[in-house]
Amino acid sequence: MSIENQELRKAGLKVTLPRVKIYQILEQAGEGDHFSAEDIYKSLMEKGEDVGLATVYRVLTQFEAAGLVTRHHFEGGHSVFELASDEEHDHIVCVKSGIVREFNDPRLNALLNEIAEKMGFTVTDRTIYLYGVHKDAEDA
Repeated sequence: MSIENQELRKAGLKVTLPRVKIYQILEQAGEGDHFSAEDIYKSLMEKGEDVGLATVYRVLTQFEAAGLVTRHHFEGGHSVFELASDEEHDHIVCVKSGIVREFNDPRLNALLNEIAEKMGFTVTDRTIYLYGVHKDAEDA
């Protein structure tokens, strides 16, 4: 049984061809890559897969509910997805080009936990998005 099939079953989802194909695209992505539903749809079309855009949206929503992907709403309004990860990380987004980079800084993590503790909280989840202009987009 393929890894995609195992992951889908483990998440409680029936193994279907569209789910497997979409999971493969996400899984084969580079670390830190984020995809919109449209990006995934275009990739499927380029590979000759007959999967509609509505199906891609539906499958991504199912994957999110099952904990297989994380949805991000970066500035600009559209959602992007990445495979869910146990590794805590944050994002910095270029407001000109849309480039997204992930980062993880143990000093920042410790500081945020310290602040939360001082205020009587235990951090259970967090989301940090930084927005700026990437050096390659400054002249754009």
